Amino acid sequence: MSRALTLLWFAAAAWIFLAGVRGLTVSRNLVQAVGCLAVAQSSTYVLLLGIGYRAGASAPVFGDMPPGSRPVVDPVVQALTLTDIVVGATVTALLLALAIQIRKGHGTVDPDELTGLRG
Repeated sequence: MSRALTLLWFAAAAWIFLAGVRGLTVSRNLVQAVGCLAVAQSSTYVLLLGIGYRAGASAPVFGDMPPGSRPVVDPVVQALTLTDIVVGATVTALLLALAIQIRKGHGTVDPDELTGLRG
């Protein structure tokens, strides 16, 4: 993989992460903040896939060929990406459930109006 393509993966991941963090910092709605957090977290998918990508390699399925006969992508990185997706979806669902409970309890999802949560 060329160096420019490698840098493109990292640049794309950094841009997605910064877009999510920016939305998180300016958000005045808890549901929107959860969405922005999911966007920031999705940058790790791009980063992991960029790290595990090998030009000309195939999927790591050895059913019809002997191991080592041709290059394959790293299956560990693919497994980490799938785990990352599952964890991200779970965290997003949990945070959205918390936002719903806050809405039910306080009547708002604006963090500035949640005076009962201040210390």
